[in-house]
Amino acid sequence: MTSDAGVDHDVDLPLIVDALRADGLAAEAVAWDADSVRWDRFDLAVIRSTWDYAERLGEFLAWADTTARATRLWNPAPVVRWNSDKRYLLNLAERGVPVVPTQCVEPGGRFGEGDFDWPEGVVVKPSVSAGARDTARYEPGRHADAVRHARTLLDQGRSVLIQPYLRLVEEGERALVFFGGTFSHAIHKGPVLTEPGVVDNFRVAHPGVAPYRPTDAEIHTALAALDAIPSPAAPLFARVDLALNQTREPVIMELELIEPNLFLQTNPQGLVRFVEAVAAESRTTTL
Repeated sequence: MTSDAGVDHDVDLPLIVDALRADGLAAEAVAWDADSVRWDRFDLAVIRSTWDYAERLGEFLAWADTTARATRLWNPAPVVRWNSDKRYLLNLAERGVPVVPTQCVEPGGRFGEGDFDWPEGVVVKPSVSAGARDTARYEPGRHADAVRHARTLLDQGRSVLIQPYLRLVEEGERALVFFGGTFSHAIHKGPVLTEPGVVDNFRVAHPGVAPYRPTDAEIHTALAALDAIPSPAAPLFARVDLALNQTREPVIMELELIEPNLFLQTNPQGLVRFVEAVAAESRTTTL
């Protein structure tokens, strides 16, 4: 599945469709909100670039539930619902997974400037967002600006996450890609929140992408996050975004299970692995 934005900008999508067809499958890219689609005519529906889901979350989750009753949906609707709100980071932390320290404030909840007092600065973001929309970081001492940002989001009825700014993210983020719970490939990319105090919803989401060989510790942390997903089966696809904390240990920034960029265009072997995973699942459904 894709979206209007996905059709225009998802460079991996035509590669995936062509590779699946070359593997003998009748594959097509379909917008998730297309009125004319009968999902029961598909053996398998795979979410890919539904990049407008965060702005239409209720509609998207209802679609996922409905579609899952008509065909096999991957990743499954309960996983999609769980992963659609970044409060899942709190669940991961409860399971002992190392994550960026995260505090959540609900609309109507109480907080003060002390909640934003981190020595290296603070990040304020809505709990439902994609592409770092409505997200900004603030330098130490700029508590009032961070509070103002949080209050703006809360006044819109949105839950807010407060996190320390990990200064070592300036050395780059790591994104590890898994298919069926098995590591496939990884990339290294530059930081996104480059300018403090600025909400920029048009920033480049993945600056400076380059192939990356993760450390054993990074793979171990990513696998711990996958193991904590509330699902009996491994996700068909997953991207685990990591950064280093102040002691240079990897921590989870995000666990992407809905529509992550999988960086297949620059990793031909990753494309092969993804197509193999989709083809195997498709053939399983037809047995």
